Amino acid sequence: MKKLFKKWLKPLYDESLELQERIFRLFSAIALMAVFVAFVMGFFIHESFADMFGMAVALILFTLITYFSVKYHKIQLGASIMSLLIILVMLPLVFLSGGGIYGGSPVWFVFGLVYVSMVIENRALIIFFDILGAAVTVIVYVLAYRHPELVTAHTREEAVADSIAAIILVSLLISLMINFQIKIFRDKNKLALEQNKEIEELNRAQNRFFSSMSHELRTPINTIIGLNEMILREEVSSEVAEDAKNIQGASRMLLALINDVLDMSKIESGKMEIVPVSYDVGAMFSELVNMVWSRAKEKGLAFHVDVDSKTPSQLFGDEVRIKQVLINVLNNAVKYTSEGSVSLSVQCDRLETNKVRLICTVADTGMGIKKESIPFLFEAFKRVDEEKNRHIEGTGLGLSIVKQLVDLMGGEIQVNSIYTKGSTFVIKLEQEIVDPKELGELGLETRHALNVREHYKQSFEAPDVKVLIVDDNDTNLMVAGKLLRDTKVNIDTALSGAECLKKTFGEKYDLIFMDHLMPEMDGIECLNKIRSQEGGLNRETPIVVLTANAGSDNQALYNRAGFDGYILKPVSGAILENTLLKIIPREKIMIMNEAAASSGEETLFKKHVDKVPLIITSESVCDLPESMTDKLGIPIIPYDIFTKEGVFLDGVETESDGVLGYLEAENNKVHSDAPKVSVYEEFFAKCLTYAHHVLHITIASRASNGYAYSSEAAATFDNVTVFDSGHLSSGLGLMVLEAKRLADEEKPLQDVLEGLELAKKKVRTSFVVTDTDFLARTGRIGKRVNTVCRSLMLHPVLVMKRNKINVGRIIGGTRENSWRKYAKYMLDRFSRVDKKMIFITYVGLTKEELDFITRLVKEKGEFEQIIYQRASSAISINAGPGSFGLMFKEV
Repeated sequence: MKKLFKKWLKPLYDESLELQERIFRLFSAIALMAVFVAFVMGFFIHESFADMFGMAVALILFTLITYFSVKYHKIQLGASIMSLLIILVMLPLVFLSGGGIYGGSPVWFVFGLVYVSMVIENRALIIFFDILGAAVTVIVYVLAYRHPELVTAHTREEAVADSIAAIILVSLLISLMINFQIKIFRDKNKLALEQNKEIEELNRAQNRFFSSMSHELRTPINTIIGLNEMILREEVSSEVAEDAKNIQGASRMLLALINDVLDMSKIESGKMEIVPVSYDVGAMFSELVNMVWSRAKEKGLAFHVDVDSKTPSQLFGDEVRIKQVLINVLNNAVKYTSEGSVSLSVQCDRLETNKVRLICTVADTGMGIKKESIPFLFEAFKRVDEEKNRHIEGTGLGLSIVKQLVDLMGGEIQVNSIYTKGSTFVIKLEQEIVDPKELGELGLETRHALNVREHYKQSFEAPDVKVLIVDDNDTNLMVAGKLLRDTKVNIDTALSGAECLKKTFGEKYDLIFMDHLMPEMDGIECLNKIRSQEGGLNRETPIVVLTANAGSDNQALYNRAGFDGYILKPVSGAILENTLLKIIPREKIMIMNEAAASSGEETLFKKHVDKVPLIITSESVCDLPESMTDKLGIPIIPYDIFTKEGVFLDGVETESDGVLGYLEAENNKVHSDAPKVSVYEEFFAKCLTYAHHVLHITIASRASNGYAYSSEAAATFDNVTVFDSGHLSSGLGLMVLEAKRLADEEKPLQDVLEGLELAKKKVRTSFVVTDTDFLARTGRIGKRVNTVCRSLMLHPVLVMKRNKINVGRIIGGTRENSWRKYAKYMLDRFSRVDKKMIFITYVGLTKEELDFITRLVKEKGEFEQIIYQRASSAISINAGPGSFGLMFKEV
């Protein structure tokens, strides 16, 4: 028995087993032990035969359930069966046969419920068993109270002994259960802490590995790219030039892959830091253009840049990461665009504090992104539409890194895309202002130089300038020397820090390029020794670090160390020449090519147009005067009018009077519908070219498909919001005007939406229908109802209520009489009518009839503005001629 018990308990310390199985094994063993002890003690306290028999059966049954549950890995099933048996069978029997409340039975109820709570894993099941246990407890107590004859009575001595034994035994068992769980959790916590330490060490090892890998790989890439540039400068055959261009493209791709992997490792380990510095905005965007323009040109794409002239010339932020984000997105745009154009638009919005919000928009005419793929766009290693994009190079890390970098900088990124038609990425970043002087229009000198081989010409010559290049790699020294050869700069080299100190002691240099990681003496130590070198000639000489150590954290390290500049390998001749131009006094330099390769090319920088923060749009069924929507800048998308002759655009290709005339023919039928989803997508995309966010106000969702179609289209965009107005015709128009008023007050979008929810309850929309024939022809009322209405001269008043068209009331009498009663019904009914504006929206009325209606309205009060609006075709075909509506707002 002892060996069997040890064998049973041995797995309790086996961490390969699930925690729940270990707990089940222990608690079941404790429960079995409790029943066994209770069974043995029953002999000594002279328990009844029924009680002893019940405990014996329970002992055998629980043993079998536990055995088979463990053997066949049905832990939860076994725990549930045992819980049911304990609650429904064992505890009631023990209670009734063990003296009821006069004994140890109540304590065993506690043990049973504790056992259930600890062995059951599912929370719902725990609640179920707790409720069941509570119900059984109440039932047996009530049963014992109402029918005491059912309880096997204990003597006073038996009751005391049973109670004491139960309390001691249950307390001991519950204590064992709790202590075991505490031990398990402590072991788990200890293991978790050890694993965290291992993970941290692995992260440190991973970072060291990636940093080392980046450094080691950049050195040979530096040689490949540098020497390849020299080949492209020479007069070589077309075949060699083509091979060199292919090498150049492959090298850049390899470099991009290294950067992506290194950055992702830093982000995952939490080591990526944002290091803000003061930076020149114009220089940053010029560099971006230089990086992207040639790739676009190689693919035959137009590349346009639009930078807000009001942007401050100097800002404070992480320039390196901003460039990385924009280059990644721009390269993606070029990569996924086979024809058309790529554009970069930058808008600068001043904030109340000494800050600006840069809104960078990258748009392309490429293949676009499927709506269902957009949620996965920023996941690492996830390339959407894999089948179409299998030929596209890259790691799949780029946009994931972009998203995380934008988040780290406290910004946001949005994507809008129409599949097969292009994509637009919007990146918003807040930056502090360093120099408020406006950037102005960027000139043509910021454009990228054309093909290096065909157009390279050194930007300057400086035969009187002396430069020292320090690197422990002979090849790196050779590459840098060749890249600067045409500038006629005097170049000296050193293979170590010690050799550098010897040369700086006896020779004066205009600039020193210093490698960082060198044996014996690294670049930072060498820099410090040059600065403190007694008798040295270069204590004040500018020293630029030339390193393969990438990342803004390394850049910050070099800034703190006191370097005058930072160049990341691999280098190009243009980067080295630009560095010299910034540092060397102009009197020592003779400019050779100030506007290289800029003549005769298309202008990249276009005149900047500010985007509005929020634009309000609606549908032709809003029944607002065209002069009003044009003046307020509210784009309107027309509904489709379907006839036998074809489909016409509401308000563009057809008007209500023409449609009504067409309907006079008996067999002619007309119906309207909202534009297709693809039409909404194009409409929203166009609006986003001059707005950062679109708020589209639709007709009541129960009255048309407009809300459903536009919402589906809006899912393609991150910055399009669709609002269900709950109204139609000019009632919808009043909602649109309210949204425009709130937007003009520069309210945040959420405030505008809240304001619209309030306005929705105050706007009143209704129509009185003079001729019910049209309602019958469109199926809104039956033919018999129409016959009754015409015979009895009944005119229904259609009212918008809870987003649905309802018949508010039926008015009898002549047409003019029905109009009078309708005006009274609407204007008397609402005592707090806003007198600023009221719409009289009509179908097929003459001027005399409108004058008559105007007099009816004025009898009820003076309105500041009465707007007469002919209903759109889509509204007219349902209302019919002679119908009109009074649309207004309550105050």
